[in-house]
Amino acid sequence: MRIETERLILRPWREDDAAALFRYASDPEVGPAAGWAPHKSEEDSLHILRTVLMDDHTWAITIAPSERAVGSIGIPVGKNEKENGEHEIGYWIGKPFWGNGYVPEAVRALLSLYFAFGAGRIWCAHAEGNDKSRRVIEKCGFRYRFSAPWQSSLGDVRNSLFYAIEAEEFDDD
Repeated sequence: MRIETERLILRPWREDDAAALFRYASDPEVGPAAGWAPHKSEEDSLHILRTVLMDDHTWAITIAPSERAVGSIGIPVGKNEKENGEHEIGYWIGKPFWGNGYVPEAVRALLSLYFAFGAGRIWCAHAEGNDKSRRVIEKCGFRYRFSAPWQSSLGDVRNSLFYAIEAEEFDDD
């Protein structure tokens, strides 16, 4: 499924995105903030595409009209799906695109889609100190619910702050 917003195209990831993925996911300021290691090679990025990102509920973020992947957003069903119509959203975008409002725009597009299809609540979390992610979460209307320790794929334990938004709280205007 392809999703278009005012400035973005969210489209399925493809194997030919490996070079673009590596370009942004190899930045040491991108992955570690979200709890994953920077990609070490295009082959590493291709492996991540095949095993993680090429999923029906994960999209490449592209800036229209370009189709070049500059980030990722998803609500992976099965991996993070919670009971009773609850899901968890995750996202990242390459450093050259920080501060332009692209991620909040992409998040709102997915919230609109998932709530239209019956999701009751969507969760989002960030590690303590990740203020960029916190600002996205707050701009999109999520409300803080609780904090808990979380072990990242880097092996460290972080205090994570969990937020949620209910379908009836979402304003898609």
